[in-house]
Amino acid sequence: MRDATLVVLVHQLFFQGMFFAKNIALQRKLGRPVRGTNPEASLAIAFFVIFIALSLLLAQTGSEWGKFALLPDRAALTLCLLLLVANLLVAAASLQGLGDSWRVGVIEEQQTALVETGIYRYSRNPYFLSYLLMFLAYTVLLQSALLLGLSAIGFVLIHAMVRREEQYLARLHPQGYREYCQRVPRYLIR
Repeated sequence: MRDATLVVLVHQLFFQGMFFAKNIALQRKLGRPVRGTNPEASLAIAFFVIFIALSLLLAQTGSEWGKFALLPDRAALTLCLLLLVANLLVAAASLQGLGDSWRVGVIEEQQTALVETGIYRYSRNPYFLSYLLMFLAYTVLLQSALLLGLSAIGFVLIHAMVRREEQYLARLHPQGYREYCQRVPRYLIR
């Protein structure tokens, strides 16, 4: 098995494992769905699956198609691993920080608390930021123009989900959310 394939597989085991564990535990605790049916979330999830599958395919085959070798393989691997550690730390802090307010997509009929503590003091959307780190890490690892282009599409899809959630939170917590938006950037930088 190629190093790149192993990196993607092990990373996905941890990253998706945290995600599914949180979803299952919270759904059992609350006794109601934690997955919304809005189109933005469904489209983004399908895209994530395609991006990850394509990353695995490129890693396993060692395809040179669309490869841009800006870094030696060892340097690309090292940078990728640093980005993936950041991805896992941000994702874990996000899942933990949201507590019972965690949802996959918007569920209009459910009300959640406005979380402004922990990692949410620095980013209003750290879990989405963790996906952007994953896109960057896999693109660096495989040095793929295809993944770079797909990462841009992934950002657009994530941004659509973020905008939908922002509308929901602005309706649910009008004053508090407006003040929160003034203090904390949408992703990481203002």
